[in-house]
Amino acid sequence: MIAIIKYNAGNIASVQNALSRLGYDSIITDNAEEILSADKVIFPGVGEASSAMQYLKERKLDKVILSIKQPILGICLGLQLMCNYSEEGNTECLGIFNNQVKQFPPLDKVPHMGWNNFEELKSELFNGIDATNDLYYVHSYYAELGENTVATCNYIKPFSAALQKNNFYATQFHPEKSADIGTQILKNFCAL
Repeated sequence: MIAIIKYNAGNIASVQNALSRLGYDSIITDNAEEILSADKVIFPGVGEASSAMQYLKERKLDKVILSIKQPILGICLGLQLMCNYSEEGNTECLGIFNNQVKQFPPLDKVPHMGWNNFEELKSELFNGIDATNDLYYVHSYYAELGENTVATCNYIKPFSAALQKNNFYATQFHPEKSADIGTQILKNFCAL
């Protein structure tokens, strides 16, 4: 069973639908016991960092996420909340990844929305995938490059398209909206 963390963020149902198409059972839950006993955990989200972190803290889900031992995948806002700090709402985040989340400067269209590449792939999440494929992004904030960066993208400036540290994985792009390549990434995560 895969637990999808329910918190104050959107886009959770599309992740569940993508898992269902792959034949995986999942539950959307904010119950600590269900999250900690799941085979895998997904921490997706579209939303605003400070209100999302407040929701996690009020329900002690911040501590639950930090104590997860099985593979967990953060998606979009999930990735950003796994970093140290976000400029969005001046937010102290979970601190799993030693990265800062910054706002894109208004030099081009923001948010970064649509299909874009990823490069320098360095994770088992990307088994069987080459960097010639595009993925779907929608975000106004980005995680800087750092020691946990396992894929990069360049939009206005290079940023972390994916991060990994131990059992914690995260993507800025939306695998559940990225056609066949995203499906393969979700499959790879579910097979960890």
